[in-house]
Amino acid sequence: MHNLKEIRKNFDTFKKALKKRLIDFDLEKLEKLDKQNRECILKKETLEKEKKDISKSKDKTLYTKSKEISVSIEKISKQQKIIKGDLEKILFNLPNIPHSDVPIGKDENDNVEIKRIGQIPNFDFKPKSHYELGEKLGMLDFDLATKTSGSRFVFVKNKLALLERAISNFMLDTHVTKNGYEEISPPLLASENTMFGTGQLPKFENDQFEVKVDKENDRKFLIPTAEVILTNMVKEKILDEDDLPLRFVASTPCFRKEAGSYGKDTKGMIRQHQFYKVEMVSIVEQSKCLDELERMTNCATGILDLLELPYRKVILCSGDMGFSAEKTYDIEVWLPSEKKFREISSCSSCSTFQSFRMRSRYRNKKKEILYTGTLNGSGLAVGRTLIAILENYQKKDGSITIPKVLRPYMNNSEKISLN
Repeated sequence: MHNLKEIRKNFDTFKKALKKRLIDFDLEKLEKLDKQNRECILKKETLEKEKKDISKSKDKTLYTKSKEISVSIEKISKQQKIIKGDLEKILFNLPNIPHSDVPIGKDENDNVEIKRIGQIPNFDFKPKSHYELGEKLGMLDFDLATKTSGSRFVFVKNKLALLERAISNFMLDTHVTKNGYEEISPPLLASENTMFGTGQLPKFENDQFEVKVDKENDRKFLIPTAEVILTNMVKEKILDEDDLPLRFVASTPCFRKEAGSYGKDTKGMIRQHQFYKVEMVSIVEQSKCLDELERMTNCATGILDLLELPYRKVILCSGDMGFSAEKTYDIEVWLPSEKKFREISSCSSCSTFQSFRMRSRYRNKKKEILYTGTLNGSGLAVGRTLIAILENYQKKDGSITIPKVLRPYMNNSEKISLN
């Protein structure tokens, strides 16, 4: 969330910067409401001082006037509450300002490729999709999942279930032992305030799975990503500069309604309501956000290097970035059946956008209290890594060669087949 005081200092500069998002925002209304809100506060404070002076004077002839002032204060308070609500509605839904490094563009077609890594496999047969391979092996069952849970779910069975777990464990081990992240096993439910802190609420409420609880005002949500719960570990805290950076990693199920994706990726595991993901989160000084973003992205691509999967790195344009991000790299892995790259990780710097919502701060060497910088990134999406392995390591007979780095997690098996 943006600091209204900072917006107020140079409204035209803020307006120009936000225009890079290429989305229409009624910033004039924001400016108008802010002015009205401050006028109400000033009026209320003036009346409260007048009432206090009357009380001190103990002049009984001013009793009627004191009552009239009380009525006026109550009226102004009600008016201000409405104005403040309208003001916050706009403020809560304003996305982060794109960093100057970010290319200006409307959608994914305007993203810029940074580099490609790895050799795209050259098959002497027509490569099958991951769902064809999985169903032929009898280890992916979409029909059974539809019967038990509905569309966009899957049963992963037998050796593929083991492979899925192996991928997750391999990623965690790498990020903990090699990349210096602290492993966390977090709650899978988040409060309304926690969801607000990282920007999922109120703007993206339609994409969240809300859980019914006994108290109506105690709203809980299944986490759409571990970013939500890991980033909020520093909510309402004042850290010491020496404590930074903090780096957390978790492997969790994630839950999304995929609102607005009707008709997209209806086959297979690309877009599921429930999926596993290894998530990295960093809490740093704001000035170190961009360096940490490069580090985090390298941690994610390092997993693909070890798995020997071909991929590309792209920088997202201003119109395709996430709500809370100031700069984002997407890592896209090659899928032979589609003959294109598909997202497998997204790494973002959010600067102080989330920390201002969470009230997450730190005390520097000068004893100044500053807002922390926050970053998040997939390291990686487990289901999509499974998909990429199935498709890139497939053989003509439908068997799957297991990547070398995963074999110790797979009882030293070299392949998955029907036999």
